[in-house]
Parts: sequence; C-alpha cells; structure tokens
Amino acid sequence: MAEAGAHLTSTAANEQPSIFEVLAQESLMEAVRPALRHAVKVLAESNPPRFGFLWQRFDELYLLLDLLLQNHFLSHCSASFSENFYGLKRVSVGQGLPVRLGLHRKSHWRSLLLLCLVPYLRAKLEATLARQRDEEDFSIRLAQTRSQRLYRAAVAAYPYVSSAWQAWIFSQQLLFVFGVARTHNPLLWLARVRLARLNAQDIRDMELKISKTGSPAEGSLLQRAWWLMSQAARGVAVSLSTSLSMGVFFLQFLEWWYSSDNQSTVKSLTSLPAPPPPLHLHLQQEQS
Repeated sequence: MAEAGAHLTSTAANEQPSIFEVLAQESLMEAVRPALRHAVKVLAESNPPRFGFLWQRFDELYLLLDLLLQNHFLSHCSASFSENFYGLKRVSVGQGLPVRLGLHRKSHWRSLLLLCLVPYLRAKLEATLARQRDEEDFSIRLAQTRSQRLYRAAVAAYPYVSSAWQAWIFSQQLLFVFGVARTHNPLLWLARVRLARLNAQDIRDMELKISKTGSPAEGSLLQRAWWLMSQAARGVAVSLSTSLSMGVFFLQFLEWWYSSDNQSTVKSLTSLPAPPPPLHLHLQQEQS
C-alpha cells in the first residue's frame, strides 16, 4: 500500500511541469502574433491592392487560422500548439493517475474558445482603447448619447479590469510555484484543465491515433463531405504548425542575436579584420 502511494506521488511530481516550462510556452504564442502582424503589414505596404485586405482583416483571419491550428492540436495532442511544442498536454480536472492522453468533450471546447477568443477580444479592446485616446488627444467629441456614454465608460474601465486580471494571473503563478494551485493561469482554471508533461505512452497514442485516420469509403455522402472538410482543415493546421515551428526557431535566433547580453559577441564577430588578399593578386599588384 505504501509502495503504491509512493509511486503515485512520484508520478504526479514527474508529470507536473515547472513554472519555467509553462511561462516559456505562453511567451511563444505571444511572440507569434506580433511577428505575423508585422509580416502582413510589410506585405500590405509593398502591394496594397493585392495584400491590403490582409491588413484590414488581420484579426479575423488570425482568429480563423488560430481556431484551425488549436483545434487540430487539441484533438490530436490534447494541447495547444505552444504547449505541444514544449512537450506538455492538457488533462481534465478530476482525471486520476496515471493521466492519459485525451480531453473530455466539454474541456476541449472550453479550451478552444478560451485559447482563441480571449486574445481576439483583448486585441479588439486594446485597439478601441487606442483609438479613443487618439480622439481625446485631437479633441474629437461626438454627441454624447446614452449608448456612447456607456461605451466610453466601459473603455475607461478597461485599464483597471486589465490590471486586476494581471494581478490574478500573478497570484495564480505564485500559488503554482508553491504547489498550492495546480494551474498557473486563470484560463486553465476556467477551462477545467491542468498541464502535465508528455510521456512515452502519450507519444505512442498520438501515433496510433494518426494511423487510424482513414477514409469512410462506405459512409454516406454527408459523412464523406465532412471527412474531406476535416482532412482539408487538418492539412492547413499541419502546414501552419510546420511553418510556425520553423518561424519560432528563427524568432528565437533573432532574439538571441539582438539581445543586449549578446551584443559583445556580435560586435566581436562583425568587427574582425579583413583577410589579406589572395597570393596571386598580391603578386600582380607588386609587378604592376
């Protein structure tokens, strides 16, 4: 009995990720959106007739791609893209040990909505807040109807709500570090899930799930159409994940290259003396 309890305790300790792992996966997705936004802005400025709509509808297009990407990873890996990138998975609250790969249906949809809709709504609110500040700076005053007063009051209250939200996140992270809480982020608590490390059995389960995906040859026309749509969405998600994985490594290299701690190394590499000319050119210069 004591040996079984010790085994469960050690298993839970090994599956619990560290605060550095969970913060690293969060910073990954926070860096992807600004990078894509900057790339779309460059394309729109270089060719407005062709790529201008990408910049105008960037938030909505990013939301659509994010829904496809996160739904694919939640369905096949029980994790978001960034969580899977760092070898983590989502586990439904109340699931016993050892935890197996796979989310409950409600946990899946709660995770998908919170992963995609919260950043989208936050970006929209921040854009609205910035626009209102510009209007106040240039003294643009519109007619103060009741709906407009409520709108301005909601926008004015957003910084305080955002500060309270950040304080909640910080408190949750402190509780996670000291082992009091099992989640480091309120969004995970709202989704009724927690993070755990992937193990060898999880990787085998993912490979088995991919190998079992086949065409419903004897299904109805509606089932075949749904299968084709799911396969197309899966292809888009796989392409996005592959390109994002390569882009993440590139972003990490740029972050390392331009970091303040690395400037001395960069200067030493870029300030090397020029090599001497080849021997035959040196002889030609002497003869002339």
